[in-house]
Amino acid sequence: MRPDQTPADGIRAPRDGLSADCPILLTDQMVLRAPHVEDIDAIAILANNPAIATMVSRMPHPYTAVDAVEFVRKSAIRENGNCVYAMTEAQSGRFVGCCALQARAGSAALELGYWVGEPFWGGGLATEAAHALVDMAFRTRDISHIDARCRVTNPASRRVLQKSGFQFQGSEMVPVLALGASVAMEWFRLDRKTWVSLIGWSAGAGRAARA
Repeated sequence: MRPDQTPADGIRAPRDGLSADCPILLTDQMVLRAPHVEDIDAIAILANNPAIATMVSRMPHPYTAVDAVEFVRKSAIRENGNCVYAMTEAQSGRFVGCCALQARAGSAALELGYWVGEPFWGGGLATEAAHALVDMAFRTRDISHIDARCRVTNPASRRVLQKSGFQFQGSEMVPVLALGASVAMEWFRLDRKTWVSLIGWSAGAGRAARA
């Protein structure tokens, strides 16, 4: 989507359970779409990894096919502006991870989250997904900022946020389901003014799919 397009430009009719507020997104390497039942096996395999579960707040470990089924079911419920995406390879359609925008309790802001399966680390996929979701959110929603968090022990996720224009706000203790305990996390924020200054970061990232 070009900077001069309106929010509705480039968004095709809803499909696969996605509303006009959660359009299918194309990046250089991926198609971001609603999670499907066909993704369940891949989700269960990739998410059942403590290196992933202990870095995010709400993923159980061990992670089973039952958990994946419930995740796909819940991801279809798009309330309060929430959007959950399956990250899939553009060429093969293979599932590689998940990303999401979710409303924060008691706030009009959105929070960005993502995880990428370990076999696909190092390819820039998380950064592409972050750019795509941030672009879509600021273009289609009346929000002033987007928040994100990462563990202090996760430099890769910190780099994704920094490359996406997010600025460090502080640290806090956040419960992590897989650990059954709270851990230190860093809080980052990207405001609309900063996003506008970075809008040309990738001509290929975050294009809404065309009919």
